[in-house]
Amino acid sequence: MRKLIFCGAILGVVLPVMNAFANPPLSYEGRRLFVSYCQLCHGMDGKGGGPLAKDMEIDTADLTTTVRSRSDTILKKIITGEGRQTITGRDRHNILSDAMPSWKGVFTDSQINALIAYLRFLGNSKHSLMGDPVKGRALYKQYCQVCHGEDGDGNGIMTKLMKIEPADHTNSNAMDIISNKILVEIILTGRGKYMPAWEGILTRKEVEELVSYIRLLSH
Repeated sequence: MRKLIFCGAILGVVLPVMNAFANPPLSYEGRRLFVSYCQLCHGMDGKGGGPLAKDMEIDTADLTTTVRSRSDTILKKIITGEGRQTITGRDRHNILSDAMPSWKGVFTDSQINALIAYLRFLGNSKHSLMGDPVKGRALYKQYCQVCHGEDGDGNGIMTKLMKIEPADHTNSNAMDIISNKILVEIILTGRGKYMPAWEGILTRKEVEELVSYIRLLSH
C-alpha cells in the first residue's frame, strides 16, 4: 500500500509537468494548418476537390501522390512561391496548380516544416485518420503517456517505476504494419501483461480518435 501511495504521489507531481511541456508532433501541428488553410481547395484527404476549389472551378493537385517525388526543399518553395523552375521558368508555387497561392509571410519556417510533415503523412501512410486527432491527443495525454511517454516513444514515467517496455508509437516501421482495426482492438481488449483493456473506460469513438493521434506520432 505504501508503494502504491508513493507511486501515486510521484505521478501527481510529474504528470502536470509532463503535460505542461509536451509538444505535439510536427504532423499534428501540420494537420491543424492543413485544415485551416489547405483543405478548402485540396480536400480533407489531400486528393483535391475541396469545396472552394469546386466553387472556383480550380483543378487542384492530388497531394497524396505529387508530394512523394518532391524534396522538402522543393515543397517549401512550392508553398512559399519562392524560386523558379529552370526549364519552364514558371513560378515554383505553380508546379502543382496555376491557382496555388504564395504563403510566404503567412507561415513561419517551423509551420512550413510542420505542414510538410503532414503532407508526408498523407502521401506515405497506409492508414487513414479514423477520428479527430485533436481529441485523440487529449485522450493520449490523459491515459497513455504515463507509459508510452509524452512524445509517444515508449519512455513514460511508469517504464522506470515498473521496468516495462511499452510500444514505441513513433516507430513508423512497427506501427505501419498494424492496421487501424487491430490497433483499436488492442486498445479496447488489451495485450500482454501490462497493456490494459480500455473497453468500458473509453468509447469506440474515443479509441478511434486516439488511434488517429497515434498515427501522426509515427510521421
